[in-house]
Amino acid sequence: MGIVEDKVKVYLSRIKEYNKLVNAFIELSNENEILSEARMLDSKTKKGRLYGYVIGVKSNICVKGLHASCASKTLEDYKAPYDATAVKRIKEEDGLIIGMLNCDEFACGWTGETSAFGKSHNPAVPDHISGGSSSGAAVAVAAGFCDVALGSDTGGSIRVPSSFCGVVGVKPSYGCVSRYGLIDLSMSLDQIGPISKNVSDSVLLLDVIKGLDERDTTTFNSKPIKIEKISKIKYGIVRVSEVDSRILDLIDSFLAKISSKLKWSEKKVNLKYINFGIQTYHPLVWTEFFSATRRMDGRRFGKKIEESAGPEVLRRILGGSEISRAEFKGQYYQKALAAKDLIKREFDNVFKEVDCLIMPTVPMLPWKFGTEVSMNKLYAIDALTIPGNLAGVCAISIPIGKIESKPVGLQVVCAKGDESRMFSIAKEIENIVKE
Repeated sequence: MGIVEDKVKVYLSRIKEYNKLVNAFIELSNENEILSEARMLDSKTKKGRLYGYVIGVKSNICVKGLHASCASKTLEDYKAPYDATAVKRIKEEDGLIIGMLNCDEFACGWTGETSAFGKSHNPAVPDHISGGSSSGAAVAVAAGFCDVALGSDTGGSIRVPSSFCGVVGVKPSYGCVSRYGLIDLSMSLDQIGPISKNVSDSVLLLDVIKGLDERDTTTFNSKPIKIEKISKIKYGIVRVSEVDSRILDLIDSFLAKISSKLKWSEKKVNLKYINFGIQTYHPLVWTEFFSATRRMDGRRFGKKIEESAGPEVLRRILGGSEISRAEFKGQYYQKALAAKDLIKREFDNVFKEVDCLIMPTVPMLPWKFGTEVSMNKLYAIDALTIPGNLAGVCAISIPIGKIESKPVGLQVVCAKGDESRMFSIAKEIENIVKE
């Protein structure tokens, strides 16, 4: 047997035994077909850059022949008729897709609990939330069900579950990766990105899937992503209220360790508009989600969404419907766009002063299922990740330790298109974590 065939058999066996405990995958590729594909890849003389990588895909990204259900009863019978650009590029480089991953329904959620196919459990702390919306992607990587996974990030949906589950999660710059084949939550914010066990695997996967695509006019061309040795770095520290003091203490201790080992300098940064992030984000998301779901009318794609989706999806549709009413003439959406531009310009100015921003990924630790949580606390989960989406910049969450056995992620944010610098900084951080 070859490398890929052996690996697929191990992963399939592990998924069959343990997936029922964590609920990461909601659909696996046909076993005979995937083993045949693995043997074909093993037999190739010239192998692609992703040869040997077995990859899971969030169920809102199209993989031809598999269900792009968005973890919803609305689309549970919808088989994707084509590959998303990101998936197509993975296949061209000999990556193997093992199946479709659970997520919050239509990517609407913070905790991984709104899926129509059951919640995803955190492998690091059983019976705790995994974070959302790319819950299954982070869980699958953390549980050892695949090498890497594709998720999507609208306001933290890759970074939040990566932080909670103790893996690496990347939100690329807006336009870095084509959204063609992504069933979007918010067209102006969504990005497809990798989740992996380490920084190097995320670099490789992102470098494969990134780049210009004529089917997505937001995309741009960029140089190959490389991890480079860096010496002097000036990082900006962002202080935001209502972060768990234990998380701040862990990060401060880690940054002190960095300062003693590397020639990095610190600058305290004041982002005065960062606290407007949540209020700016939701009118944009609700309006764009409402618009996008008008095609879910029961005629072309599965069932009518208003008759088949769960309460969080319906809440956002209702919110978008109200904001979009004719008598408001789009004023709330336009005001949110203006606030988004303010946040973007503020980030642009900050990156003239520092090489990156460093902050917690999530201001709190994952909690146990059944814990009564206020809506304000749910909104606060992605308070530190949303601004990166609004600004269109790149960001990564790297695990740096645990508190009460619960993983904690450190977020590194860099300017738009500066993925190589972001990954180089993240790699240095990862090396220190491993010491």
